[in-house]
Amino acid sequence: MFTFLTHMKTPEFFKRSELTATLWLFRREFLVVGIFSMIANVLMLAPTLYMLQVYDRVLTSQSELTLLAMSLLTLFLFAVMGFAEWMRSRVLVSAGVRLDKQLSTQVFNASFEARLSQSGSAPARSFGDLIQIRQFLTGNGIFAFFDAPWTPIYMAVLFFLHPWLGVMGVVFALIQAALAWFGHRHTLAPSEAATAANADAGSFLQGKLRNAEVLESMGMIRNLQARWADRHRTYLERAGASQHLTHRITAISKFLRYTQQSLALGAGALLVIDGQLSPGGMIAANVLMGRALAPIDMIVGSWRQFIGMRAAFTRLETLLLEFPPRDTDFKRVPPKGDIVLTNVFADAPGRVIPILQNINLNVPAGTVTAVLGPSGSGKSTLARVLVGIWPDVTGQVVLNGLPIAGWNRIELGPYLGYLPQDVELLEGSIAENIARFGDVDPKLVIEAAQSAGLHEMILRFPKGYDTSIGEAGNLLSGGQRQRIGLARAIYGSPVFIVLDEPNANLDDAGEAALLKTVQLLKAKGTTVFLITHRPGAVAVADRILLLRDGQVQADGPRDAVLQAMQAVRQPPASPEPGRSALPA
Repeated sequence: MFTFLTHMKTPEFFKRSELTATLWLFRREFLVVGIFSMIANVLMLAPTLYMLQVYDRVLTSQSELTLLAMSLLTLFLFAVMGFAEWMRSRVLVSAGVRLDKQLSTQVFNASFEARLSQSGSAPARSFGDLIQIRQFLTGNGIFAFFDAPWTPIYMAVLFFLHPWLGVMGVVFALIQAALAWFGHRHTLAPSEAATAANADAGSFLQGKLRNAEVLESMGMIRNLQARWADRHRTYLERAGASQHLTHRITAISKFLRYTQQSLALGAGALLVIDGQLSPGGMIAANVLMGRALAPIDMIVGSWRQFIGMRAAFTRLETLLLEFPPRDTDFKRVPPKGDIVLTNVFADAPGRVIPILQNINLNVPAGTVTAVLGPSGSGKSTLARVLVGIWPDVTGQVVLNGLPIAGWNRIELGPYLGYLPQDVELLEGSIAENIARFGDVDPKLVIEAAQSAGLHEMILRFPKGYDTSIGEAGNLLSGGQRQRIGLARAIYGSPVFIVLDEPNANLDDAGEAALLKTVQLLKAKGTTVFLITHRPGAVAVADRILLLRDGQVQADGPRDAVLQAMQAVRQPPASPEPGRSALPA
């Protein structure tokens, strides 16, 4: 009956995803809703029976006592029916809230993992999909599916009143069902195309808004507006085609509903004239036929919502299937900082040659390694590989004898520090950003700020460490953001730190503070990878790794690599007169 309920028939259902397994936990609630739906639908026959008795018995007998008794009984049945309707709504609303609470954490974590892996999923829409599923489960559309199985019961009562009325009800039910099938076959593809076009236009616009200052300063807005307009125009065309088709189906459904009501009344009147049906039966049959076809009509009316819910369900199920929850109870021995790379290749979509090729490293704990190389040599990619966030990696990246991909990121996080080349801070205070938005330990926050040479600067802010930095840290300069990012990376004394161009936006004082920070980390036995272009940072390194075109050109102790590089740079000595420069 439901797209997501069809998976609940076999044991393999539990292996599909966290979403389907969670929905299976609500089978008791669906059963309760089904029971209340049964009560409500059975009592829907009360108005029909009341009309029959009023027209055929009360008006004939002129008995006020009979009318009073029947009216009181009918009011009681109406109260029970209303209570059943209210209870099934309440159960579904409660189930929807519980579903959201139970899945929100998994969806949150899976969205981040999908973003890091650059998969085909759309993590930005994940919570919208969850809301859409919850709203459908608590809306009118779901009731149509619970009420539809009772349509045959109403049809049976119509046959009991008169066979021709039953035949008419079956004919209109088949027509409505055919209309629903037609709507499913012809509105699904246009609706999904319109949704995809809207998402494409929205993501394009959001991506450009993040660079609004650059676009405004160089007059690029008009050019990009034209490109956005093309995407938006595509969405409007596809949405218009989908809506036109949906409205046509809705109009046909409304025509059939009014036609059914009139023909049912006309057929009943004809049967009354022929003496085959009582006047009460005529009125009751008209009401009963409308009630019998109401679930089908509601299904047709909510078909667009159902299609959207089904697409949201498929996307969310795929996301949770690709990124299942990790075992948070499993604990590993805290790492010490040894890291080994064996035959590591790092690739990206659309590239013929991998970004990194056959990287082999063995770095003991407490070593400071300076990573050098020209732009485009793969240094930033290596940084992401080292911290385990590059999606397309082959080979082994091992931290303390265990593949880094096998670590629980929540467990590994406190032992690892990372400063990316493009520092991203989050909206909040300076202290919250340094403390990684966990429990703020003032002592550790100040210690990290002092190690990054940031403490005095922070104290000059009006609210000190409680100063809000704005969205993405836009209230700070580039150098301030970089130094706060450095303090965040070394917060809590992690054992393994990767710094990608940490001095790119620093002045001389900032770079001096950075070198002092690296020396302090080295004294604590922290393993540090320092990616830099500036020669001053090389002085604090124990070893140098030189990359070129994604390959290791040199790797070893600092002085030995520097001497080898210097020898390569020096031109060969001029040959003596009369001697060839070529070897014999």
